[in-house]
Amino acid sequence: MARAEAVRGRGHCWLAAPAVGWLPAAALGDSFRAFFDALDQFFARLASVDLVDLLVALVAFTIYLTLRARASYNILGYAYPQAPIRFRRVWGAYIAGYGFNAVFPARGGDVVRLFLTRIAVPGATYPAVASSFLVEAVFDVTVGLLVLLFAFSQGVFPRPPDFARLNAFDLSWLASHPREALLLLTVLLIAVFVVIAVLSARVAHFWGEIRRGLSILRDRRAFLRRVYAVQALGWLFRCAAFWFLLEAFGIGGSVRNVLLVLGVNAVSAAVPFTPQGAGVQQALLVTVFKDTASAPVVTAYSVGQQLAVATLTFVLGLFAVVRIFRFRSFRDVVEQGRADRARGEPAPTTSTRGDEPGPAPFVG
Repeated sequence: MARAEAVRGRGHCWLAAPAVGWLPAAALGDSFRAFFDALDQFFARLASVDLVDLLVALVAFTIYLTLRARASYNILGYAYPQAPIRFRRVWGAYIAGYGFNAVFPARGGDVVRLFLTRIAVPGATYPAVASSFLVEAVFDVTVGLLVLLFAFSQGVFPRPPDFARLNAFDLSWLASHPREALLLLTVLLIAVFVVIAVLSARVAHFWGEIRRGLSILRDRRAFLRRVYAVQALGWLFRCAAFWFLLEAFGIGGSVRNVLLVLGVNAVSAAVPFTPQGAGVQQALLVTVFKDTASAPVVTAYSVGQQLAVATLTFVLGLFAVVRIFRFRSFRDVVEQGRADRARGEPAPTTSTRGDEPGPAPFVG
């Protein structure tokens, strides 16, 4: 039987896709057509893009990522106070993971970041590093909920039931098939619990390492000063980046428009089937700004913003992989991670290609 076969049901033509399950062929085709139409609009309007605003936006976004990496460094430094942790290696791991996610689907960059961060922190374990990532989510969840409340209150953001009519095959399919979406979520949750159960049984100090990664949460003052405040400052630079991107592509920067873009990003981040939720971002941006600027301008912006950020972060991520961790490519990182997992040994403090010795221990 062919890996992809057409099946008639409920008046739609369905496609069996190994990567994302059963998807409506019509919706998938509409998504691709919408993307390539938007790409045409982007190149047609490329000459009208304000390069100064674009450059400022990319610099601001780089600062945002750097501050996020600093917050991660502070979390890890609190969990491993005696370890000689170098900020540039934690920065490199964060940037590499973000850059991988910008180009490849299914959030594989999170795994890349997990492995590289383990390398960056001598003596670290996967459970501790993974739980340290959860500390960062405290800020993301609180601010993300406020942004979504604002976005849905403006009357331009589509309601969740309307997601099924967007030209984004992944979000459209999930919105129009709630039972299948619930089943998928259930399977994912079961998989998470199975992984936790297996690790708990095989690693005696598993839960101790989980608590180690979360240790800064037990010191509220340290968490607010070293993590939450740093992330808040980074968030302001992220807002500035989107402001200048809106200016660069002719939409117009404003607090309202920036918050709408952040709302779009919050929704698209929940759909990992495409790199950074690319199709979802494009469809939502076109819908949200349809009354703000002309259709060609909005369409060009929806693609241009994603291309600009993806190119920046992928290049920075590849630089980090090659120059900081001494791997030749992202593929090398993935292969080394698999080998490390198969051996079941502690991660090396450097890659197999060598690196300079570590610095003095982390100081508060």
